[in-house]
Order: sequence, then C-alpha cells, then structure tokens
Amino acid sequence: MSNLDRLTSDPAFRARMAKRREIIAAVRCFFVAEGFEEVETPLIVPVPGTEPHLDPFAVSVCTQEGRHIPAGLITSPEYSLKKLLAAGYRQIFEITRSFRNGEPWGASVAGERSATHNPEFSMIEWYRAGADYRVIMRDTERLVAAVAEKVCGSTTVDYGGAKIDLVGPWPVMTVAEAMEKYAGIDLGRGIDDPDWFRSAVAAKGCSVSPTDTFDDVFFRIFLRDVEPRLSELKSGETCRPLILCDYPASMAALARLKTADSRYAERFEVYCAGLELGNAYSELNDAAEQRRRIEEDNAMRRQLGKPVFGVDESFISAVGRLPECGGIAFGLDRLVMLLTDAPSIEDVLFFPAKDLFK
Repeated sequence: MSNLDRLTSDPAFRARMAKRREIIAAVRCFFVAEGFEEVETPLIVPVPGTEPHLDPFAVSVCTQEGRHIPAGLITSPEYSLKKLLAAGYRQIFEITRSFRNGEPWGASVAGERSATHNPEFSMIEWYRAGADYRVIMRDTERLVAAVAEKVCGSTTVDYGGAKIDLVGPWPVMTVAEAMEKYAGIDLGRGIDDPDWFRSAVAAKGCSVSPTDTFDDVFFRIFLRDVEPRLSELKSGETCRPLILCDYPASMAALARLKTADSRYAERFEVYCAGLELGNAYSELNDAAEQRRRIEEDNAMRRQLGKPVFGVDESFISAVGRLPECGGIAFGLDRLVMLLTDAPSIEDVLFFPAKDLFK
C-alpha cells in the first residue's frame, strides 16, 4: 500500500492516528493538572548536542549581513529547557520534534528497518526543580497509567501479544543487577578493572577490539544479552514496565553521580515490552564538570570523524545556576505505539522517513 493510499483509505491507520491525537491531549491534561507550565524552545540552535553516538542534522543560519552561521537541529530540547530552569522556572514540559541523523531507520545489522526509529520524531520532555530521578520515576509511572486510563479505558493494555499492567510502582533494577542476572558479569568489578571486563565479555563470545572503549565493550554485551531480556518481567501472565537505573559513570551524560557510589550515575531508562520509552537523570548542576564532559564528548567526536559544534557557553552558565532537579526525555511516538498496539513507529506517523527518502 502506498503512503497516499494509507492516508486516504486505511481505516485502521486513521483510527490509530485519531488515538494519537487523544494521547497528546491526555499528556497535556496530565501536566497541567500537575501544575507544570508548557513551554516552546528552538528547533534550530548553534549547538544541537555533543553526545558522541548521536548525529545531529547540520544546517546554517543566514544573517542579515549575509553570513552563514553553522547550526543544527536539536537532538533533544534539553539544553534550552535547562536554561529555563536556571532562569527560575520550576516545573516545565514540552512536546516537540527532535532530529537524529544516522539512526537505524534505514537498515539495521539484520538488514531490517528499525521498528522504533525515525530521524524526525516527537518527544515529551519535562523537568522538576527540587526533585531527583526518583521523583521522575513516579511522574513517569503516573503519566503512562493516566494516559492509558483516559484513552484506552484501562491501565492494562495489549501490546505485541502481551498484556501490560501499567499501574505503578514499576519494578526497578540496577544496571549492575541486570548485567549479573542476564549476562553473568560483575559490572562493579568491570568498572574497577577494565582489563578484566574486556576479558570477561570476550569470554562470553563477544568480539572485543583493542581499540574499544569501556562503553563499547559494555554495549557489546548489554545489547546482545541484557536489553532483549528486559521485556520478560511478568506478574502472572501480565507484563510490567521496568525501570533500569544507575548506569556506569562513563555513561552519565548530563546526570549527576551517586553520592554513595560515584562509579554510577543517577540515570534511569524505562523499558516496556521491548520498547525503550524514556531516559532520565538527576540533573548535573556542576558547571566545571559539565564543561569537562562536553569537551570529552567533542574530543571523541573528532576521533570518530564526526562534526563538532563546539561548546554552548550559555548552557554551561545555566548548569552552574541549576537548582537540584530531575528530568526525562520520553518518546511520544513510542507511547503511541504502546497504547495502540502498533508494531512499528511507521504505523503512528503520517509521513515516516521511509516514504519520503527512498
């Protein structure tokens, strides 16, 4: 079926997109009832992000003088939203487009299109001042359950042949616990002794190169042995979402480290029936440490031959003025997939990339 045929004459698709509108409305209702302010931030910015494994779309902005200033499309609105927190906003949320080039929407290692990636996608991002990642966990549980109840009439939904109970509290597992349970590897020992970690992962049958970083080795075993198992948590015959928390410090990104054990960061991700729904932090508010991490990221980007957008000095300044706060980037399209039992992100978009770029 062509995209035009799908848009005009596929009743199942039209019903799913009608539910998408209801889901977006329900998300807004939830945050308004919680006392959040909805904000809008730029899509085109001078520094769209520095994370080494994300590829922003590079653009340029033409000034009145005819100069072309390098810029990019945001990979997330995080920088701008944190600037608002630093300016005194306490509870904010945004529903926005984000852009990531090079995501596996074209072809994966198995030669299949990714079911969960599109280079242009919709995100819900929210922040609370005076909170940490544990408060954001509770927000996430309540948001998903409330939207499901309003749109689907129940907090138990069918997805991919399984029944999913969305009522919180959801099970919580640390990354170290997951690595031990599913891969049989002691992550704490691996952090303390990277050479042992490399040998342990290689002994599990993963290819390990001398040039691989700790993170490379981690994800080699995590993506093979751990992540595929995270949809197995069941209560009777019903599945539950899972909160996977406390990532190694090298993967802290914009999160602060745990006071009790600085080998790990106060970061969590949400998994539900094989869908990764969101990525959250207790936010870092140390400007010097944030600068160090960004410069490290940019060095890695140079090493990988990727464009480097520099340092957003206004963001660094904002980080130093942040209150204690927590926030999350949550995939709106994936929430729609979950609540409409859609097997692919293409099923919840009017114009998926595969129909635009052939």
